[in-house]
Amino acid sequence: LVGVDQWTNANPLFTEKLEGVEVVSEADLEKIAAQDPDLIIVGTEMKNIDELSKIAPTVAYTWGKLDYLAQQLAIGKLLNKEKEAQAWVDDFKQRAEAAGKEIKAKVGENVTVSVFETDTKNFYVFGDKWARGTEILYQAMGLHMPDSVKKDALGPGYYTLSQEVLPKYAGDYIVLSRDLDSEKSFMDSEVWKSIPAVKNNHVIEIDTKASSYSDPITLEYLLGIFKKGFLGEE
Repeated sequence: LVGVDQWTNANPLFTEKLEGVEVVSEADLEKIAAQDPDLIIVGTEMKNIDELSKIAPTVAYTWGKLDYLAQQLAIGKLLNKEKEAQAWVDDFKQRAEAAGKEIKAKVGENVTVSVFETDTKNFYVFGDKWARGTEILYQAMGLHMPDSVKKDALGPGYYTLSQEVLPKYAGDYIVLSRDLDSEKSFMDSEVWKSIPAVKNNHVIEIDTKASSYSDPITLEYLLGIFKKGFLGEE
């Protein structure tokens, strides 16, 4: 790696691996060129792909077009590491599925989970493929989301909520994504305290900065958190 965007650089899980790697912006072509990359990987939403492709071979992926594991395989192929990528995918799927069976055996086959996020101003609830561990919980583990979440968030990927309606979208368990350094006064509100999952201490907190991707490092990290949160396992 010679360059990454600011959001990747802000992820605490990547800090060690990104030591000495430049933070670049898609708009700063000169700085990107100065890194002398052999390959550039971008999102199809970026506006200057043609200019980037003049610097080095450029491959564009569309967010969500491939499922979260197929995306890892695609990158594995691109980097001539398809075997390693496939081995990781097979192993991860098996471990996550096994954890899902353990969770259902412990807390019930029909247990529901909601994945909320707050940036202190707004609240969001997520479908089954919007990072924050949603792919692990709903796809790999086979856990269920409440009907209200299925209705409003499954299609678009996420749904914006007001604090007042949080109970309507709360499952038996809540995975709460937030900036762990930010204020959390909403947790003192009667609305939050009234949610059964909160009363039952069924809230698993995750750091937004460390969970907004679906790469292997993040997925492994979140699988560990979920196993501990649901099963008490390290």
